Amino acid sequence: MFISWRMFAMNHQRIFSVHINTMCYCKIKAILKRSKTRVPLRRNYGSLPGVVGNDVKSLYSIISPPVAKIRNIGIMAHIDAGKTTTTERILYYSGYTRSLGDVDDGDTVTDFMAQERERGITIQSAAVTFDWKGYRVNLIDTPGHVDFTLEVERCLRVLDGAVAVFDASAGVEAQTLTVWKQADKHKIPRICFLNKMDKTGASFNYAVESIREKLKAKPLLLQLPIGEAKTFKGVVDVVNKEKLVWNPNSGDGKDFERKPLLETSDPGLLKEAIEARNSLIEQLQTAIHRVTVARAAVPVLCGSALKNKGVQPLLDAITKYLPSPEEREYGFLQWYKGDLCALAFKVLHDKQRGPLVFLRIYSGTLTPQLAIHNINRNCTERMSRLLLPFADQHVEIPSLTAGNIALTVGLKQTATGDTIVSSKSSALAAARRAGRGEKKPGKNGEAESLLLAGVEIPDPVFFCTIEPPSMAKQPDLDHALERLQREDPSLKVRLDPDSGQTVLCGMGELHIEIIHDRIKREYGLETYLGPLQVAYRETILNSVRATDTLDRTLGDKRHFVRAELEAGPVGASSGMAVVEYADCVSEDLVQASREAVESAVHSACLQGPLLGFPVQDVAVTLHSLTIHPGTSPTMLNACISRCVQKALKKADKQLLEPLMSLEVTVTGDYISPVLADLAQRRGNIQEIQTRQDNKVVIGFVPLAEMMGYSTVLRTLTSGSATFALEFSTYQAMSPQDQSNLLSQRGGLIQVL
Repeated sequence: MFISWRMFAMNHQRIFSVHINTMCYCKIKAILKRSKTRVPLRRNYGSLPGVVGNDVKSLYSIISPPVAKIRNIGIMAHIDAGKTTTTERILYYSGYTRSLGDVDDGDTVTDFMAQERERGITIQSAAVTFDWKGYRVNLIDTPGHVDFTLEVERCLRVLDGAVAVFDASAGVEAQTLTVWKQADKHKIPRICFLNKMDKTGASFNYAVESIREKLKAKPLLLQLPIGEAKTFKGVVDVVNKEKLVWNPNSGDGKDFERKPLLETSDPGLLKEAIEARNSLIEQLQTAIHRVTVARAAVPVLCGSALKNKGVQPLLDAITKYLPSPEEREYGFLQWYKGDLCALAFKVLHDKQRGPLVFLRIYSGTLTPQLAIHNINRNCTERMSRLLLPFADQHVEIPSLTAGNIALTVGLKQTATGDTIVSSKSSALAAARRAGRGEKKPGKNGEAESLLLAGVEIPDPVFFCTIEPPSMAKQPDLDHALERLQREDPSLKVRLDPDSGQTVLCGMGELHIEIIHDRIKREYGLETYLGPLQVAYRETILNSVRATDTLDRTLGDKRHFVRAELEAGPVGASSGMAVVEYADCVSEDLVQASREAVESAVHSACLQGPLLGFPVQDVAVTLHSLTIHPGTSPTMLNACISRCVQKALKKADKQLLEPLMSLEVTVTGDYISPVLADLAQRRGNIQEIQTRQDNKVVIGFVPLAEMMGYSTVLRTLTSGSATFALEFSTYQAMSPQDQSNLLSQRGGLIQVL
């Protein structure tokens, strides 16, 4: 199927616009351009080969490459480091777009959502496929904003390598640390690209040193810059002792010259290159590839994506040094013996096609009309079509083999983190090969041990109510929220048991704002949001015992349960309640009632006795349990749940508030008012670092104190400061702060 040309109409006149990325990053961007009429901008993503005068490559030419020639990579960085601009240049130089898109102009390939183009930030990860010098590259451009960390997490889960992009004037920033830790968790080999070498304040040595100190990584300097800031004009290839100089008159950066470094013409550069080259343990490309794949070191390159310098060598490094799928070790593959094994890592909804599910294929082959089995949900579905992803446009293909990333149509139940195999019998055979018995695969079957590791979904820290314009529109809102939750697992929706209102729970102000905007644009619903509130937690400070008896006759059947249990605090943060059983409780009774008991305990801890927030860091020990024969599990569940609630009410209670790690980058002139403001917000300053000409304030601050902080910080610093905020942990509130919160939430609340 031939990719249709897509036209994006541009406004006839530019007006002054200010885009503010709230909550975790404060940025003011003023775009002043002369008023002029624009012709509609045409972005061409793919074409049939052989069309006269058409120099845009076709995706059909690279559908089935050898697995050794495949590179599955991601672009990751702190917000505004230049990920999307770098991706845009990569697509242009690899021949898959005709023109250079610009984030400020809102015409980039991977930022295709309306909200992304308006705000100039990446919200959803986008996959594109292209080739470079005989290699097939599946690239995913990920968000840099902390509210969308899950997008980065679920993409890194299925990638074989990554490019970490850095602002050369800032080095390692707050979100850089987060995404680097995520890549460490998934053991992803990386390449570092020091972007914005042309920016005022850019420093190659500073950026490299920050990688060494803050990321605890060993940089392999494969390139050195020729000049910095305004004098930046090219790079030195340390491995080949060559210099690459871009023609200043070349508008698109395609015209550059590669020359050998000579003693006569470049004595200084040659000396630096030799020193850098000698610092490499091995001087061969295979050695660099080996240490990169082993994650013993990270190659470092530099350039300026915006000024079209250094992107082609970055593409060369991706193919030379990052691993192919067959170089990554996946122990579970030996059990599948070539049968299909894939992981669903992202879901999108298309108005025409329905759910689009992104799959990383680890073994086997996918074809259209294939029936697949979902181990997590114990269901069989039929995949109607198979597509090759290219941002918001796709190519229909006949098959796709192991090592690739596919886009499928027709999977109605599959969600993020699900393991896909060819059939139930395939999963059972894999379980047998793994020596795990022959139980039926399903919820509690042994084949579940072969599930691929899913994605850890962080708990939301903000919530607010959402209401439709009328009760008649409530089903439409429920439908929209159901789809959005399937796309974004970090979005939680629940029903308030007291008011009956629908509650949105998200990762930050921006996250909820984007969801609200998408409901309006994509589903045509004008919804109303209640005030944004912080998601607190509750716990108890002492151990208490409680007993409860349930004796009820329904029809001719008597249901009798008597339980005695103890609830107490646990030392380490445990999240969900820990359920334990005293030695005096019969082992047979425990085995028969374990599922109902644990379900009841966790259900009782969903709403605490103070303000109805979830209870955490609690251990519940069952000391005695008497059950009349024939008593239903529902009655057992009700009795245990009521007993736990009794214990929680009797104990000394404590509210926990989310504590955020904060990083503020500010010039020295404004450091005093910033520190004074943070002191009023109960901030705990850990250290103040120096970054070039700026000061970086690092510390912790309660989330409740950070409402509207972006506006205040902008006022205090005349718009020159930026900040990043990330959830750290839950901490106990002081008695005074807890009393104030209880008074605000419910008047004078008597603590039982």
